[in-house]
Amino acid sequence: MSTTPPNGDGKEFTGEDVKAEVATEENDTKETPGTWFMEEKRLVRKLDVLIMPITCLLYLFAYLDRSNLGNARVLSGLHDGKPALPKDALGGDPTGVLYDWVNSAFFFAYIIFQVPATICSKLVAPHIWLSIVAIGWGTTSTLMSTGFDFGGLMTARVFLGIFEAGFGPAIPLYFSLFYTKEEMGLIMAYWFGFAAIAGAFGGIIAFGIQNAILPFSNWRLLFIVEGIPAVCLGIATFFFLPDRPESTRYLNEREREIALARMNRGTSGDVGAVVNKAHIWMAFRDWRIYCGGVIYFALNCSLASTSAFLPTILETFGISNSKVQLMTIPPYAVAAVVLALSSWTSDKLQSRGIPISMAAFVGGVGYLILLVVPTNLHARYFATFCITSGTYTCIGLIIAWFAHNLGSETKKATGIPMFMAIGQCGSILGSHLFPATEGPRYIKGFAVCCGLEFFGVICTIIMTISYRMENTRRDKEYGIPQKDARVDVALLADKAPSFRYTV
Repeated sequence: MSTTPPNGDGKEFTGEDVKAEVATEENDTKETPGTWFMEEKRLVRKLDVLIMPITCLLYLFAYLDRSNLGNARVLSGLHDGKPALPKDALGGDPTGVLYDWVNSAFFFAYIIFQVPATICSKLVAPHIWLSIVAIGWGTTSTLMSTGFDFGGLMTARVFLGIFEAGFGPAIPLYFSLFYTKEEMGLIMAYWFGFAAIAGAFGGIIAFGIQNAILPFSNWRLLFIVEGIPAVCLGIATFFFLPDRPESTRYLNEREREIALARMNRGTSGDVGAVVNKAHIWMAFRDWRIYCGGVIYFALNCSLASTSAFLPTILETFGISNSKVQLMTIPPYAVAAVVLALSSWTSDKLQSRGIPISMAAFVGGVGYLILLVVPTNLHARYFATFCITSGTYTCIGLIIAWFAHNLGSETKKATGIPMFMAIGQCGSILGSHLFPATEGPRYIKGFAVCCGLEFFGVICTIIMTISYRMENTRRDKEYGIPQKDARVDVALLADKAPSFRYTV
């Protein structure tokens, strides 16, 4: 198969060219390790500048658009008394059931379309694929402002889920083309940390909007303000986001050589837009993906309920509506910092399982405090910091864990959305755990989230032990492989004898 990427000098690249470059880079490394090291550092800085601002901002707006429903639920006109979303568009919704279904409609669509969308993303240039889905969800979010009844809001949330299904799981796969497993934890922390930033930023926007005097309900402006920027960023993505290392116009010949060598450390990347059908079925037969899905289920139950109900939970502290939006900011801000520090440590130690289990334990403790301390508002507010910090850290790290533990690109394109789809079922559960009829204690919701967080700890430990035992077995049977050596995963993916898992 021949490709003709625009590389600035008109040179055509073929599959054999790429393989030849990958085969010769090790000799270059041995001859001039210092030069190679400096060139690689410069390349990483260049990739950071090209990739991270766009992808992080995309996630910021994606998460704003999926989670702003929680702010809209309590956002009423502060000066003119215009009603919040439930009273304005859901007929009052005294039980909170209609709101729960509007919230969970996103996750049903997200679950169904994740796997096929991510596999298809391998066949389309990243700058085209990601721009289309961003424009799609931004348009849908903006149109939510025109929802005047249950059916209209449900329809908008379904399409929001469809478009975002093509984004979330595709990003770890995209990052794995450019970043090594030693870098992936912190890269995912930067990216996923923007979900926490979105939570804080959403509170600031909502606080400002509730003070506006408008000819329509204030919550409608929230969807417009947070939807239109995603459309604009989607257009910018089409023009500026780099494609695969072997085809992007942003790398010269030497940089492409180094990027391809990085992509093939401890594994081997595909050449061009291809899908290995055998690896799709390997993913469906891998029990660890399902175990990861159970962990992700536990975490997403907490994440979804936090995103949708944190303002509601804070209202039970006796805080006024005008302060609730601002009170959501500190827990998310602290979560972003904890996620970055934990991921940096995880990269340095090349350990994922232990940091994930520790963070999940912290999240579980947060819910436990909310259960057993009903009156101390300082302790209960501290608990929200534990919940956000623990949950967001876990999710960022588990995505990084699977980004390099599935071997081939096709198995990643199948396995990552698989465990995410299983996990998003937890989001549906989390969307129904805090009906208005159970306030202000919400004992059932807190208890379920608490139990699932601690169950996630157990499953993570099982996964860690399994990976360690398999690495030890392969070391004994096949010998210890050379660090960072290229491993041919074309046939067996992560089952290749020389492949080693990150534990």
